[in-house]
Amino acid sequence: MATRTDAPTRREQILKEAARLFAERGFHGVGVDEIGAAVGISGPGLYRHFAGKDAMLAELLVGISGQLLTGGKRRVAESDGGDAEALLDSLIEGHIDFALDDRPLITLHDRELDRLRDSDRKLVRQLQRQYVELWVGVVRQLYPHLVEPAARSAVHSVFGLLNSTPHLGRAGSLPGRGATAVLLHRMARGALAAAAE
Repeated sequence: MATRTDAPTRREQILKEAARLFAERGFHGVGVDEIGAAVGISGPGLYRHFAGKDAMLAELLVGISGQLLTGGKRRVAESDGGDAEALLDSLIEGHIDFALDDRPLITLHDRELDRLRDSDRKLVRQLQRQYVELWVGVVRQLYPHLVEPAARSAVHSVFGLLNSTPHLGRAGSLPGRGATAVLLHRMARGALAAAAE
């Protein structure tokens, strides 16, 4: 989801490889030595960056939830109360970037959220609720006759649609990132419009 162009830090490299490995083989199926080897350091060397695998998992899941919320808030602020349709398109585009570029984190969230400490899991849920409510506000701005519970259900359904990318096959088997993004965008807008009928 990040749009930075500078080289990732060692911490970011570790997190990226940990997410990939955890998504492929499960949290308990991966050891610190394997994560270290994936980034070219010894397993014990990881402890200079993280207290352990649990800390990596927490940073991954809390981190992506925070990034989605921050990105959504930024898009809302940049719209400055302008065109709700353009803002909704922007929110959808931002979530599609996440869904296509951070597929291992979706798998990780689905499989491993319950492994987080209660406080971390509650924080993830809190950030996610705020992100949903941000979307609900924009959807209701565009479709004012859509009652709040229906708007919330529609937003959750669109997230389910967009977050299905890990189930679309390997990244190389998709029709291409651009075409997939266009398809997902069209489907998300269609689902929200249908909810408002």
